[in-house]
Amino acid sequence: MDIPVYLIAGFLDSGKTNFINGVLEDGFARQDKTLLIRCEEGEEEYNPNALDNVTVVDIEDESEMTCPRMKALEKQYRPKQVMIEYNGMWPLERLYREVLPANWILYQIMSFVEASTFELYAKNMGQLMMEKITNADLLVFNRCTPELRETLRRRNLRMVNRRADMFLENEDGTTENYLTGDECPFDMSQKVLDIPDDDFGVWYVDVMDHPDRYAGKEVHMKLLMCHSKNYPGVHCPGRFVMTCCENDIQFLGLVAKGMGLNEYKNRDWVEVTARMAVENHDAYQGKGPVMHVITVNRCEKPLQEVVTF
Repeated sequence: MDIPVYLIAGFLDSGKTNFINGVLEDGFARQDKTLLIRCEEGEEEYNPNALDNVTVVDIEDESEMTCPRMKALEKQYRPKQVMIEYNGMWPLERLYREVLPANWILYQIMSFVEASTFELYAKNMGQLMMEKITNADLLVFNRCTPELRETLRRRNLRMVNRRADMFLENEDGTTENYLTGDECPFDMSQKVLDIPDDDFGVWYVDVMDHPDRYAGKEVHMKLLMCHSKNYPGVHCPGRFVMTCCENDIQFLGLVAKGMGLNEYKNRDWVEVTARMAVENHDAYQGKGPVMHVITVNRCEKPLQEVVTF
C-alpha cells in the first residue's frame, strides 16, 4: 500500500512546529491514522489536543533515519500517512535516495525559513539552504519586515524554483504572495533566452500574460511542429502540457512565421531559434506573441515529452 509522505523542512525556529500544529488542529489527521516523525525538537511543542489520531516518533540522530527503521515503524503503527519534521542540518538527498521505502510516496515538500536568518544561512550553509528552496512545493518565509520582504523579492527566488507556491508571512501574522505579478521567471539578460524543456509551460504562461516583455527578444527551444487546422497556412509549434492529470493534457502552441516551417510534418520535433514580436492575429482574436523563426532544424525528442507546471 502506498503511503503519502509530507515533508516539513527548515532550520531550527523556522516555524515548522507551528505549521504542523495548525495543520493538525484543522483536522488533517482525524480521518487517517498519521505517523509524525520528529527529527529535531525546538521550543514549540505539538498541541496534545490535536494528537488523538497521531503517533509521534522522535529520531534524534541522522544515522537512525534508515529504510529498515521506516519499514519497522510502518509495520508497528500501520499509518495511512506520514509527516516528517526534518532536521534542518540533515541533507535532503539522502532521505530521497536511501531512507524512504519504495511505497512511501513523497507527496509534498514544505520548506520554512526565518526571514531574518536567510542571508546568513545562504552565505554560510548555502547547499543546505538552497536545497530546501529548490525542492520545495510550498515555501514560506516567516516573520518578515518590510525591509526583509524587499530583500527577498530582490533575490528573485522564482528563478531557483519556478513551481513552488511562495509566501511571505509578516510579523503581524498576515501573509502575502512572494510574487507581485511583475516578476519575470527567466533571466532576460541572456542574448538568446534558452527555454529548458521542462520550463516551456512556465514560459508559455508568461509570454501569453506579458507578450511585450519578450518583444524583440531571441528565444531558443525544442518544440513539436503543428500546422493549424482551424487557420490554414498558419504554423503554431508548441508542446503538450499536463496541468493536473492525464485527462487534462492539452497542446499549447504559438503562432510562428518564417522560411522552412512547411518542410516539417505535424509532430516532428524541431529546434527553433526565433525573434519574438507582438502582432494582431486571428488565432489570438487580437494581439499575441508571434515567433519570427531565424533557424529551424529537426532534433531528437526531449526525455520528457509532456510538460508539467
